[in-house]
Amino acid sequence: MAGRSKSGILARLPLFLLIWGIAAVSMFVPAIYALVRGNIAVAQSFLFAGALGLICVTLVALARASRESRHGTLGQLLALLATFALLPVFLAVPMHDALGSTRFLNAYFDMVSAITTTGANLFDDPARLSPPLHLWRAQVAWLGGLLMWVAASAILAPLSLGGFEVTARGQPGRSVAAPMQMQRADPRKRLVRITATLAPVYGGLTLALWILLMMAGENSLTGLIHAMSVMSTSGISPVGGLTQSQSGFVGEAIVFLFMFFALSRLTFSNDTATTGYSRLDKDPEFRIALMLVIGLPLVLFLRHWWASFDVNSTDNIMLALRAFWGAMFTVMSFLTTTGFESADWLEVRQWSGLGTPGLILMGLALIGGGVATTAGGVKLLRVYALYLNGMREMERLVHPSSVSGAGASSRRIQKNGAFIAWVFFMLFALSLAVITVTLTALGASFDQALVLSIASLSTTGPLIEIAAETPIHLAEMGSWAKGVLCVAMVLGRLETLAIIALFTPDLWRN
Repeated sequence: MAGRSKSGILARLPLFLLIWGIAAVSMFVPAIYALVRGNIAVAQSFLFAGALGLICVTLVALARASRESRHGTLGQLLALLATFALLPVFLAVPMHDALGSTRFLNAYFDMVSAITTTGANLFDDPARLSPPLHLWRAQVAWLGGLLMWVAASAILAPLSLGGFEVTARGQPGRSVAAPMQMQRADPRKRLVRITATLAPVYGGLTLALWILLMMAGENSLTGLIHAMSVMSTSGISPVGGLTQSQSGFVGEAIVFLFMFFALSRLTFSNDTATTGYSRLDKDPEFRIALMLVIGLPLVLFLRHWWASFDVNSTDNIMLALRAFWGAMFTVMSFLTTTGFESADWLEVRQWSGLGTPGLILMGLALIGGGVATTAGGVKLLRVYALYLNGMREMERLVHPSSVSGAGASSRRIQKNGAFIAWVFFMLFALSLAVITVTLTALGASFDQALVLSIASLSTTGPLIEIAAETPIHLAEMGSWAKGVLCVAMVLGRLETLAIIALFTPDLWRN
């Protein structure tokens, strides 16, 4: 009876409070690590905050014990929004207390950046943060990435959101009957089942990447943080990126392979695959990503070769190969919205005389990775839908009376998929314009405002330091500007279409 009573209390607990409880428990990890290192003050900060969070969750669970459970899919979407917007207030408490030299707003900004997997670096000097704080930032981002893996299949897919509106037969924000083989079970049971399925995969891949990085020569903490950052596509690093890591080229090659998990969900799960698209080599997202990852570096390779053609050096061939690798790694990194820069790319860029490729990197981040992955951006599937629509319109210019063959390449996209993808793209562009104008009004230059807006909406924080001609220092920005960026990061992670569907569902039903 006691066991059933406890399970009944958990069943009635709102999703947001469950996530809050998990966040509270996760605080004991940096607390133990700080205690092992002898940093008692930091350990106390995380220990007390975690204990306080568990007490609050327990009290709320007891207060709701006699209430009936009312968990709809839209309610879970609201919990997802609350997780990205409100939970960082709690996550920032130990961060602010342990650091002791920053305002609470800065700690909140950093936690929003982490849980949305943006990875915007508010602290320019990595030495300012102690190792437990670096671990906490990466851990929050890692949990945020796991949340998106689970939410994509359990929350967004049944509502035809998050990119599924392009393929599903239902309207965005409106539940459909068993979309993409989703069971008709209670939303809470579906969420638990999907979490139990994907969490071991996510954790196992992170562990494997961590071990491989340590085998390549990386120290344990840096390897763990980089592993969590790659899997969550947050780009968080305790040493300033892969350019300062000890694993070198081997480490970059290992990271490059694990970035493929952000290009298509089929790389780790087929739970959202439509009929006939369970094979990775047939997946349009994966094929478009490969075209970009190979084609764009090839163009940049030629640019490097032409720039160095008149240099008399026996090392030109080797430098050209390094240029190709550096370009390919960096393209993959920003396409997946991770934001790690190759050490070879930096060196070869200086060798070839190529300036800061800000527009290229911002364009890649805007495209983003695969649907239902940890990557941000517009998403490759929406780009594919717009590409098919553009090809069809060009065909009609030549043959106005032609009828579409609806071949295998377009079977995944629903009839109005291109229209809905275009609606999302316009909403994304409108959000970009509004945020850019707002930041400009708050004192930022247009170039800085544009970079900040794209970095926030595409959840690619490292763009802030790399895309601009001169790095943008977030710590020097005003409070209002940081608040606008927090809104932009939440908007980019959950997507404008999902928020509109959440608060105005009748708009889509009509």
